[in-house]
This record gives sequence, structure tokens and C-alpha cells, in this order.
Amino acid sequence: MNQLKYQRVREAYYENYDFIDSIFHEKSIDINQMNIFLRAIKSERKLELYAKNNSDSIYILIKSYDFCFFSGELGPKREEGDMQIPEGFYHIDRFNPLSYFFLSVGINYPNISDRKLSNSRDVGGDIFIHGDCVSIGCIPLTDKWIKELYVICVEAKSNGQSKIPIHLFPFRMKNYSENRMRYSAELSRLEFWDSLADGYNYFELKKQLPKIKINAYGFYQLQDSEFAISQ
Repeated sequence: MNQLKYQRVREAYYENYDFIDSIFHEKSIDINQMNIFLRAIKSERKLELYAKNNSDSIYILIKSYDFCFFSGELGPKREEGDMQIPEGFYHIDRFNPLSYFFLSVGINYPNISDRKLSNSRDVGGDIFIHGDCVSIGCIPLTDKWIKELYVICVEAKSNGQSKIPIHLFPFRMKNYSENRMRYSAELSRLEFWDSLADGYNYFELKKQLPKIKINAYGFYQLQDSEFAISQ
């Protein structure tokens, strides 16, 4: 993955690499041996960056990025044009150094869950984390912050991380029962959110990534069936 052949990526490296190296060093993480994880909390307009050394088992929070624009509402994306930012368990599946929004990294929406739970023939696609401050379902961070995050993701990928996971949640699910009561009239969203909560809480408790499967109905389930603290 020769990203440095692109001028925008070289610019991002020139402006950010030394600072990135220093912030990871402060957390005792070797940028050449790191493994990263992204988590978005839509209600707070936050994208969190976690990381660990390959030899470590526990992720630590490195920093949070603010969304600079938000489209849609709380709830999953179900069709093209609904303006929704997806919710669920995904990974970064592509890098776009020639993005219309300066730089961008793609999220593998739609996944099997999205396709099973959508009633539309067109579930949409092309969901990115990108620069600028516009969105019709993506996560925009401004050009300044996408440069930094892009370099971090490229470094993780170049140094051997085959898949960069990103989990997208409507809100923090540690006290999920409170939010469940708030949205009790919206049964379709609640059933889906129920399937997100254990994955969220697994990471909160262990600071390790949950192993997630998608059942025949399209809902998420922990492979560790003994772990269930969502309610």
C-alpha cells in the first residue's frame, strides 16, 4: 500500500507524523507495533481512537475527535438517501487519497446485518470518515483531523494490522436501560440496539474487542454466549 505516492498523503505525513509518534510514545505505544480500534458515539458526535501494542491485550484511549457535522438521527442506516450514519460493528475497508473531501477512509457498510434488516432494494453505500464539514451519512472531521487520523490508519495497516475495526453506537450503552426506557415506543430501533449493547459493554469491561457474529435475523450476537450485561 504505497500511500506516499499521493501528494495529499505526503502533506498529511509532513504535518503530523512527528506529533503522532510523540502522542503514542506518551502512552507507551510503539507506532511501528500498534494495533488500533475506532469507536463512534453518535449522540455525542465523538469518534474515539484506541490503541495497543501488538504484544498487549488491553486497548487504551488515545484521543477523541469531534464530528464537525451530523446528519440524520439516532438509529441505524437502512436505505440510500436516508441521511443516517450507520450503527453496528464494521471495519475500515479502503483508503481514498484522492477524496472529494481531501482524504477519507471507508467503512464496510452495508454488511450482512444491514442487508438483512433493510426493507429497501438499495441500502446505500460509500460511507466514509473524511475531511471537510458536510455529511449525508458519513463522519466528517475537518481536513486538519482527517490528515492525522489517515496517517495513523495508514501506519497501522502498513505495519501489519490486517483489519481496523470501527464500532458505531447511537449512545453510550453502559447505562443502556435508561436509554431503553427513553425510546421504549420505538420497538424496531430497540430490538436492534439490544443486539449492540453486549458488544459495547464487553469492550467497556475488558478493553478487548468482542467477537461478534450476525444471526439468521440480522442481529448482532457475542460469540461468548456467557457474557451478557446489557440489561
